[in-house]
Amino acid sequence: MHSNISNDGEFAPSELMQMCRQNGLTSVALSDHNSVRGIMEAQIAANRLGIEFISAIELDCQFDEVNLHVLGYGIDPQQVEFDQIEKDILQKEQKASYYIIDCMHALGVFFEDEEVWNLSINGVVTGEMIAEAALTDERNQNSSLLAPYRKGGSRSDNPFVNFYWDFFSQGKPADARFRYIALCEAIRIIKEAGGLAVLAHPGINIGLDQKLLTGIIYSGIDGIEVFSSYHDAASIAFFGDQADKFHLIKTMGSDFHGKIKPSITLGKMNCPEEAEIYQAFMKKLENSKTQKPKT
Repeated sequence: MHSNISNDGEFAPSELMQMCRQNGLTSVALSDHNSVRGIMEAQIAANRLGIEFISAIELDCQFDEVNLHVLGYGIDPQQVEFDQIEKDILQKEQKASYYIIDCMHALGVFFEDEEVWNLSINGVVTGEMIAEAALTDERNQNSSLLAPYRKGGSRSDNPFVNFYWDFFSQGKPADARFRYIALCEAIRIIKEAGGLAVLAHPGINIGLDQKLLTGIIYSGIDGIEVFSSYHDAASIAFFGDQADKFHLIKTMGSDFHGKIKPSITLGKMNCPEEAEIYQAFMKKLENSKTQKPKT
């Protein structure tokens, strides 16, 4: 899950913990994008509410020119490299904001620049923010580009984030094309922080590409997020089989953000192996603490 420390999250870390309690969750992880700043607040709130809290982060990285998201579970948030990564990506995203605004105007999508800048966080405009502004702009009422994201459209389940994936993700028309750290570097940082490196929602980043997944696995990840809000039955079966084949842990994650992903509910992943996955995960996490690499 993501808090408003991520520029696409809606709720404060402590609010999220209260929501987790209301949804009956007993063990949770906050994994903001490239940031650990929300961990302390979430930890304090979770302790007060009797929720087991696992510190985490979701790092953007690259492998073979493909953008990936890697989760670091059970990390020490004091690791200085996390702050360095956040500052570096913030600078890149601030610069990219002007580029993606210009790209969408060039595609004929109407919105007021002032409106998206008012939605921006720390000087960063995201595709989801542009979607929010564009879908309420009457000049786009008959736009075929935006029709799929309106009520009843094929992409209307999570309209804001689907707009992002369709226009701003890697290889799409408004892709800002800046580089992230290498996958092996992300794994190293996570492990040196005492954490587990888990490939997040691979179905939406690499599809069912066996060759690419094998290369990622040999880079040293500890697990695969098999159960995800984005994975259908075929994806769950494929990634589950790969985790078993390579003796990796399986994890589950809703990727809850709030308003940009309205169809995603906290803790709802329809995972029949929940207890087994939790036990194996916690055992692996405990072992990672005793085997933390020396720096």
